[in-house]
Amino acid sequence: MDVEQKSRFTVNRSSQAVAADQRAILLADPGFGRVFTDHMVTIRYTEGQGWHSHKVGPREPFQMHPACAVLHYAQEIFEGMKAYRLNDGQIAMFRPEENARRFMESAERMAMPALPQDLFLEAVAELVKIDADWIPEGEGSLYLRPFLFASETFLGVRPSNEYIFCVIASPAGAYFKGGSKAVTLWVSEHYSRAARGGTGAAKCGGNYAASLIAQKEAIGHGCDQVVFLDAAENKWVEELGGMNVFFVMDDGSLVTPPLGGTILPGITRASIIDLARAHGHDVREEPYSFTQWRDDAASGRLREAFACGTAAVVTAIGTVKSSGGDFTIGNGDGGIVTEKLRAQLTGIQRGTVTDPAGWVHIV
Repeated sequence: MDVEQKSRFTVNRSSQAVAADQRAILLADPGFGRVFTDHMVTIRYTEGQGWHSHKVGPREPFQMHPACAVLHYAQEIFEGMKAYRLNDGQIAMFRPEENARRFMESAERMAMPALPQDLFLEAVAELVKIDADWIPEGEGSLYLRPFLFASETFLGVRPSNEYIFCVIASPAGAYFKGGSKAVTLWVSEHYSRAARGGTGAAKCGGNYAASLIAQKEAIGHGCDQVVFLDAAENKWVEELGGMNVFFVMDDGSLVTPPLGGTILPGITRASIIDLARAHGHDVREEPYSFTQWRDDAASGRLREAFACGTAAVVTAIGTVKSSGGDFTIGNGDGGIVTEKLRAQLTGIQRGTVTDPAGWVHIV
């Protein structure tokens, strides 16, 4: 194992890294979240000492006590972001400073110490550099998962005094099994994702754990994803199990549910809003009910709908199912606006389309 000091991080290169020929086999069809790179980044936090023990080392299991705080009180947050290989061979990330900012906001909501943005960005870049060979060629990317969890051995109900920040990486292909085709959604009528005053705007594992039973229900009805309505009235569309949602109207305008504490402020969502407005589309962040969705699809006022997020990027919504029946949006295959926004966004991310806003950061 080679050991070197690099910036604030001690770097220990793995002596058991996957061989190039075996790595090539894994990268041929990595799927999503099934294959992992050779290394990981860790930083520890101790109350009174702050952030310390900055390390890049071999990916390996954590050793934790059965009374580790995260196992009992779920004090945990995470992010999702990607690194891409550009045509000129350089490696880039898309708006990583926004992930760093949201990570701090999630930490605040979960009573956790906020990792400084510069340290977050440095940690992610260190892992991308050491595991750059794991970035797939072509349409693939390297999915990055920074996360922070309470690591103190203590069963009292209070914020932990110790935490571990970690970054792991996974080469990624398509998020949905069907690739880029339009997806089918199930409307959850019995389960809510978040309520006012809750953790809906934080990217914490508990939100996703609470959504799994609804996602299971969606799969049972032959759907790709679940869509949640608001907890107060069970009327207003909020978001999917892991993505934000947009509606494209017949006048070219776009509608997306407003933020307000119950919806995750997606970075892809914010980027889509900016890109659509730059194209001259009126984009409104306003409440949109499930009844409106169904009626507008039937009348033709709603021409397209799509989901967006880091993993899925922009994915057309073709069919919506519920206990009251099914309906199709447009021709069921997506549409011009959805494809235009997807092409521009992915083009900016991969360096094939001009990046006027400076969203792409070279590693």
